[in-house]
Amino acid sequence: MIKGTLRIVFTGEDLARVRIAGRADVMWEMALSLHILQRPGGASTLSGWRRQARADLAEAGLLKPVRERLVPLVPIKAYFPDFLTPYESMNGFRQGLDVLADTPSARVRHEVDQLRPHAPVPATLDDLARGNRRSIRGLARLSERYCQVAFGSRRTDMEAALGRERARLTRVLTDQGVEAMLASLGPSMRWRPPVLEADYATGRYEIRLQGRGLTLIPSYFGRFTPVAMADVSLPPVLVFPIQHATPAPGADLDDALPDLLGATRARVLRCIAATDGCTTSELARRTGASLSSASAHAQVLQRSGLVTSTRHANMVIHQITRLGNDLILRRQ
Repeated sequence: MIKGTLRIVFTGEDLARVRIAGRADVMWEMALSLHILQRPGGASTLSGWRRQARADLAEAGLLKPVRERLVPLVPIKAYFPDFLTPYESMNGFRQGLDVLADTPSARVRHEVDQLRPHAPVPATLDDLARGNRRSIRGLARLSERYCQVAFGSRRTDMEAALGRERARLTRVLTDQGVEAMLASLGPSMRWRPPVLEADYATGRYEIRLQGRGLTLIPSYFGRFTPVAMADVSLPPVLVFPIQHATPAPGADLDDALPDLLGATRARVLRCIAATDGCTTSELARRTGASLSSASAHAQVLQRSGLVTSTRHANMVIHQITRLGNDLILRRQ
C-alpha cells in the first residue's frame, strides 16, 4: 500500500530545464534491482530475472557479499544512502563507480547514520559506517561485479526497454511540449501545474526546484512508485518505473522469447532492438555468437519481418521493425 506523496514544485525556469537522461543509469538500476532481489517469489515480470540473478551471483561467489554489504544499504520502501547513486553516473557506469569510490568518508558516515532509524546496519558494514577508505573502494568494486553478473542476462532487454521509453518521452516533448510530457509519466504521477505530484513509498516529501531544473531517469528495475534523492540540496532527479508487460496468471513469461526463437536468436533480436542500427560484426561481439552465426540468425529474423537488413558499402545494418518490437514487448 502506498503511504506517501512526493511533490516537485516547478518554476517557469524549471520547465525550460527539464531533461531526459540519455542512457540507462546503471547505479540507480543497481539500487532498485536490489529491492527486487529481496522480494519473495511470485508472478511478477521480473521474477525470472530474480531467480537467474541469484543463481548467477551464487555461481560467481557473490551472493554472500551482496547479501552482507549491498542489500542492507538498500532496504525496501525506506531511505537508502544517496552516495550509492551519484548524479555523475548519468554520464556512464564507470564514472559513477569512480565517484562512488571517491565518496568522502564524512559523507558515508553521515548517510549510513541516516539509514539506522529505517533498517538495521549489520556488523559487516562497520568499516563502511566508520568511513574506512578501503571499505568504500571495496563497495564500489562489489557494485561493479554485481552489475556485471546480475544484469548479464537482461542488459540488452533493459537497454531496449529504456530506449523505447526515452524515445516516447522525447516524441511527446517535441510534439506537445514539456507539460504534456510531465502529464504522460504514468499512473503514479500527476501534473497539477506548477506541481508534479507522485505516489511515494512513505511520508510526505517536497522538492522545490528553484530554477535548478529536473532530470527524468526511466528505470527498468524500478517498481510502482518514483524515487528521488533524499538530500534536496543535490541535483534534482526523478527516477520512475517504466511499464512492463503483465504476465498471465500462473505464467512465467521471462523466458518466453528464447522458447519461441531459441536463446541465441532471441539475444540477436534484443540486441538489434537496443540500438538504432548495428552491423553483423557488432551483433556477433555483443551476443557472443560467431560472425557466421550472427549473420544467419539476422537473415532468419529479416525473412520473418522482425528486422530489416540494409547494405551500406561492405556493411549490413540491421534494425528492428515494429513487428519485432511488438514481439519483444509481448514476450518479455
